[in-house]
Amino acid sequence: MALITLSQMHLAYGDVPLLDGADFSLDTQERVGLIGRNGTGKSSLLRVLAGLETADGGVRQVRQGLRIAYVPQEAAFDPEARVDDVVSEGLAYVKGWIDAYTRGEGDLATLQNEIEIHQGWNWAQRVDETLQRLRLQGDARMGSLSGGTAKRVSLARALVTVPDVLLLDEPTNHLDIASIQWLEELLLDFRGSLVTISHDRTFLDRVVTRMVELDRGRLQSYPGDFSRYQALKAEQLAQEVVIQAKADKLLAQEEIWVRQGVEARRTRSQSRVRRLEQLRAQRTARREIAGRVKFGLDAGGLSGKQVAVLDEVSHAFGDKVIAHRLSATIMRGDKVGLVGPNGAGKSTLLKIILGELEPDAGRVQRGTQLQVAYFDQGRSALDPEATLEHFISPGSEWIEIGRQRKHVRAYLADFLFSPARAHSPLRSLSGGERNRLLLARLFARPANVLVLDEPTNDLDIDTLELLESLLQEYEGTVFIVSHDRSFLDQVVTSTLVYEGDESQPGLWREYVGGVQDWLTQSQRTARAEPSRDVARRAPTPPPEPAAPKARKLSYKEQRELEALPEQIAALEAEQQGLRAQLADPDIYVRDPQGAAQLHQRDAEIEEALMAALERWEVLGS
Repeated sequence: MALITLSQMHLAYGDVPLLDGADFSLDTQERVGLIGRNGTGKSSLLRVLAGLETADGGVRQVRQGLRIAYVPQEAAFDPEARVDDVVSEGLAYVKGWIDAYTRGEGDLATLQNEIEIHQGWNWAQRVDETLQRLRLQGDARMGSLSGGTAKRVSLARALVTVPDVLLLDEPTNHLDIASIQWLEELLLDFRGSLVTISHDRTFLDRVVTRMVELDRGRLQSYPGDFSRYQALKAEQLAQEVVIQAKADKLLAQEEIWVRQGVEARRTRSQSRVRRLEQLRAQRTARREIAGRVKFGLDAGGLSGKQVAVLDEVSHAFGDKVIAHRLSATIMRGDKVGLVGPNGAGKSTLLKIILGELEPDAGRVQRGTQLQVAYFDQGRSALDPEATLEHFISPGSEWIEIGRQRKHVRAYLADFLFSPARAHSPLRSLSGGERNRLLLARLFARPANVLVLDEPTNDLDIDTLELLESLLQEYEGTVFIVSHDRSFLDQVVTSTLVYEGDESQPGLWREYVGGVQDWLTQSQRTARAEPSRDVARRAPTPPPEPAAPKARKLSYKEQRELEALPEQIAALEAEQQGLRAQLADPDIYVRDPQGAAQLHQRDAEIEEALMAALERWEVLGS
């Protein structure tokens, strides 16, 4: 039985339908990734699932006694509140029952039963265990926490309830890479069901078992992780284009027929007229695919060949060491990613590189003719009362990008802002729309050095992929502070990583390539260093004996080896057919129990395939 089911859900804000007859079903131990364009209503859908928002129409069914925990994208906390008090708020209902039972109020037998079902007598122990698991200090004040630690507190408040369903809205925002990897492991160990909104593609690939896309008011389901979704989505869009082209051609032919002369109209088929009316209605009701953002960058004039040369640079704020004896050379056209935990000093290091801050020691030689443009993660440049039009081009209706002159409203349309919104105040924008507007203003100015501080927060996946393509083709120099591993891997040519600790504070190392290259190189270095230490201490080992000859297979093993290719092919064929069934979104509404069984069988086949392939490798070697 499904845990939560939505049937024919309708939700609109003004004239914009966010949910248009949407259907959804969540099964036991499913991990669903919810994606879609900014402003399509993903957060509203999550709140509908949580029961915190009521849809305009449709049916929401929830299994009796189901415990649902919801973690919003941005939670508001009392800055003076202690962390342990905030976490224990998740068990407020249990503490209420215990207080009522202690005072002898209400039906004591019922209260005792509820407390025992929810394991309420040991609620304080559960809070302590959750704080330990999420590495939180219970006596810390909320106002002293970073954004990433505050996100952990929100998660702890949800997990302490031991929920059956966990609903997460952008859980990786404000988390550094180490914290994101920790969160991935936490969610993989979570025994309940999960629905998460995220644009972190690596996170989705690691965590989810099914992707659901909110597209033009409908929910489309795709089995597997994000990479699998991309392949299935490409096939679906290609089929949709062909079907719509055929429908448009048929409609055009029927429109010509119905406009024939008077004699033809007297004898025309009424069934054909009714079909024409149906085709017109279908064409009118069709919701087109939303347009794509159109980015363009003016790289300005060329900077000097060397952008910055750092020689033994050191800097500190009080006891906090930001950098210690850092040397690096950044050339024109380099795309440098800065990676490190929150509070390591990535933004400060950028200011030192670009001349906004002088180091305590060492020397920075900066290049000539630098034109720097900043993307600020704090959105400090945003005046909430300013209009979109004024923000992009104050005092003028026109902007110039390179040699092209463009009206500001046409330029806003390139970033998916309709002309009607040109006079809207910035406070009316969602988080993703604000980031998109900041990018629009950034790209409207010529620059040969781009500084992007957390540019990927709140951006939808389509916009992220387009931004990646643009930066790959950009001829200037780029500095990127980001925790989005896929984005960095696609864009940067080198990665500057903070690897400082108590013994070596302020230590930065440079790696060629992106995050995955850094992880691979650092793992090799970690493996090599102990072996070098051992080699220096240990005596020369005796020569290794010759490798033993390959063992001859028994008759039974030889027959097993011969049968394995056919067995593997059969399993792969069954899995392909099964996943084709799961690709149909209607199955989750029509037969949720059958869908769950198909998911279970898919997992069994995957295990059987891995075992068969490993056995084939053993017998064939």
